[in-house]
This record gives sequence, C-alpha cells and structure tokens, in this order.
Amino acid sequence: MNLVRPRLSVRNLLGQRIRGMCSNKLQETKAEASPAASAQESHPQLQVPGLRPSRMDKKMLVWTGRFKSVDQIPDFVSFRTIDAARDKMRIKVANGMIVLTLIGCVVMVISGKRAAARHESLVAYNLEKKARWREEHEKEMKAQ
Repeated sequence: MNLVRPRLSVRNLLGQRIRGMCSNKLQETKAEASPAASAQESHPQLQVPGLRPSRMDKKMLVWTGRFKSVDQIPDFVSFRTIDAARDKMRIKVANGMIVLTLIGCVVMVISGKRAAARHESLVAYNLEKKARWREEHEKEMKAQ
C-alpha cells in the first residue's frame, strides 16, 4: 500500500496524468506518420479566414489600437485579433472599475469625516428616527 501518494486525487478522478500526457501522444502520432503525410507538412496549411467583426468588435479593435479607424478594419479579422482586443478591453474595464472603487472609497472617507465634524452619526440618526416612530405610535394610540 502506497501511503505517500494518495489514491484519490484530482488527476486520478479525471483519469489523466499530468507528466508526459501530451508528449506520449505526440511521439505515437509521429511514429505512425506516413511518407504522404510528411510531404503535406512541407506545404503551408490553409487557415480559416476569420470572423466577421460586429459593430462592438470594430469599436474594440479601434479603442485598443489595432486599427486607426473603423474604415480600415477588413471584412474578416482573425479570431486571435478579436480575442486579443476583447482581452485588452476587459483589462481596461477592470482597471477603470478599480479606479472608480478607490475614488468612491476616498469620497466616503471624506464624507464620514465631515459628518463626524458636524457630530452626526448613524447611531444618533437611528435613535432620532425610532423616537419619531414612538411618538407617532403614541399619537395613534391616543387617537383610537
């Protein structure tokens, strides 16, 4: 019984080995390759022409600096180009949200300090509100 390596692990549950998983398959396919396949390797493989970008994709391609204007974008753009533009926009949006969060935090700190200078607090506000509710409730009880 092997106590060092547990029997239940993610690799065993998925039925995969991490080391050598890809390299063994690659060696097997190279060994099975025929001379006709090696002749085809010398010719460049045909690539899929790409995707037709939507209006939003075109805006992202321009905003990320891939193209100077929307008019310069071809009818078909490779998936990698569109994906790279989307990734760059995702990062820009995330950074913008970080900046806005930090600005919001600073505004809240300043607002809290000003309220403390006016001797306002949530506890005092809550007590005043509950006192008003009690008075309204007493008035209703007297009216009945």
